[in-house]
Amino acid sequence: MNKLKNNKYNFLSILKFIIPSLIGIALFTTPIKTADGVSIPVALISNMLQDILSSSLPALITALITISAIFTVIYKLFKLNFISNNEYLCKLLNVSPFWTSMRIIGAIFSILVFTEVGPTAIISENTGGLLLSGLMPTLFCIFLLAGMLLPLLLDFGLMDLCGALMTKIMRPIFTLPGRASIDCLASWLGDGTIGVLLTSKQYEDGFYSKREAAVISTTFSAVSITFSLVVISQVGLSHLFIPYYGTVILCGVITAIIVPRIPPLSKIDDTYLIDNHNEKSESKNNLTINQGFNKALATAENYKGIKYFFKSGLENVIDMWLGILPVVMSMGTIALIIAEYTPVFKILGLPFIPLLNLLSIPEAAAASQTILVGFADMFIPSIIAANISSEMTRFIIAALSVTQLIYISEVGSLILGSKIPINFKQLFIIFIERTLISLPIIALVAHIIF
Repeated sequence: MNKLKNNKYNFLSILKFIIPSLIGIALFTTPIKTADGVSIPVALISNMLQDILSSSLPALITALITISAIFTVIYKLFKLNFISNNEYLCKLLNVSPFWTSMRIIGAIFSILVFTEVGPTAIISENTGGLLLSGLMPTLFCIFLLAGMLLPLLLDFGLMDLCGALMTKIMRPIFTLPGRASIDCLASWLGDGTIGVLLTSKQYEDGFYSKREAAVISTTFSAVSITFSLVVISQVGLSHLFIPYYGTVILCGVITAIIVPRIPPLSKIDDTYLIDNHNEKSESKNNLTINQGFNKALATAENYKGIKYFFKSGLENVIDMWLGILPVVMSMGTIALIIAEYTPVFKILGLPFIPLLNLLSIPEAAAASQTILVGFADMFIPSIIAANISSEMTRFIIAALSVTQLIYISEVGSLILGSKIPINFKQLFIIFIERTLISLPIIALVAHIIF
């Protein structure tokens, strides 16, 4: 306590750090066993909220996406002063022509799907219908809860302490600051979208460099244990869940070590969106636990109060609802249309047949069709794989679809819709890299098991 006294932090400061941080840990990283597997409280509350609002969510989401498109177009056309003079509204609505078009397309798609009027390719339950009624309600509820509650993890000093505790591990192995460990844990136990939201918020606040934000969002936004169980069950191999998830973890660690050290991630600048000397000092020096604790107390001491907590939380929610939901709806629907109604992914998978044969994977031609289709949506490969007779091949496809990690129907669109500095081409290259690194590892494990 002497050092705490010397640093003039009193008991109230300690409570301001400990209480919100413990609540944040409990909500975002505490594993809870459920009937469907393991989850975290935020994900469970999100599911409960989704059940309560299920009948009204498609209409509400359609309204939000439409409002986003209308107000963005109005601002682009008329440059209204009350928006231009408001920093928050200007940042929300003053987007590039490309993102304006994504919001417009998202609004058109959501209206067509909701009214069930339009081409089957758009409104089908396997394309736009899947997004509006399946994925989007989940995102709506997660955005609401995460937007309001993420400050408990981010703003009261917990990240500063984790940075001091974990940098000696995270920096040499994964080229990342220690606080990235929280992003990974929240994704692993809860949902990959939570990891992206955590990363995006910290990048905007200046705690991650451009390279670090890109690495974490594409490498550490891991698939939750719960969803992994759904995937392995879909291919009829749920009795092999333990070796399956062990394989996923092994591939996840190996790709997290290799991919950040090669282009395109290695070529992204280590500069910051805003100046933040505190985080730069963590990047260059290993803080002691005592220094990290004092840094955490300083962060808690300087927090602006409960009014700011709710104001910033509400702004986060609106930003995600109006900024990210339209992108997921537009890009996700387009990706699923390509996967469902065109031979594009089947053709793109043909070059993988020789590699699959080299790895002695049965039914290589059928398996090749699943290799790249996961870029559209992570669940599609396991659906296709259900019709493959070889258990080994089904196991490999199920594991690969999860370790590929980036899929445009959700996580990919979230990354593209955020301020994280990574584009579509880079996402696809990273997807290919993860595929080529993971496939031989998974095949080796599969040959051992089968």
